[in-house]
Amino acid sequence: MIRFTREQVAARVAQDIPEGAYVNLGIGLPTKVANYLPVDREIFLHSENGLLGMGPTPPAGEEDQDLINAGKQPVTLLTGGAYFHHADAFAMMRGGHLDICVLGAFQVSATGDLANWHTGAEDAIPAVGGAMDLALGARQVFVMMDHQTKSGESKVVAQCSYPLTAIGCVSRIYTDLAVLDVTPAGLRVREMAEGLSLAALQDMTDAPLLPPR
Repeated sequence: MIRFTREQVAARVAQDIPEGAYVNLGIGLPTKVANYLPVDREIFLHSENGLLGMGPTPPAGEEDQDLINAGKQPVTLLTGGAYFHHADAFAMMRGGHLDICVLGAFQVSATGDLANWHTGAEDAIPAVGGAMDLALGARQVFVMMDHQTKSGESKVVAQCSYPLTAIGCVSRIYTDLAVLDVTPAGLRVREMAEGLSLAALQDMTDAPLLPPR
């Protein structure tokens, strides 16, 4: 079995973002998606700190520390890009103006519940940020994450055990092992890593899986 690399997962997410989409990329792994968006598609990247029209990561040595995304990482601005107030950025998120948001997660349930702001551990630092606004405001929510924790526990679960960010919001899950669609019938496998069988994937997943169509 050959697991997908983080770069491959980011490139796979980028494939599913259509022409003309308004998209927010969450802090962490989702920011990599910006580097793989097809050059022949016009896609508008939004950031909750007040940017619309972000481009890929700048080359080393060409960073502008006044031009950053919500995760404080240097970004570029495409021709026609815009700056605006933080409150206006959140108004876009809460007003249903984003087609897709791409978020990381601690857990996603079989029904698309999302847990990505707190593990519930006493020493964990809560990090709500704009995740709740994005999860509820975007028309589709894509999640990027490792399929398992470092200790081998599934992050795709029948029911989330961590505090929820939003209920039933996730449309598709991208992991280092598979791409899963959240459907009314359950989690359907869309793609799997090379050399991985459905039975093996199910063994590493704490939620029932439906076979690819």
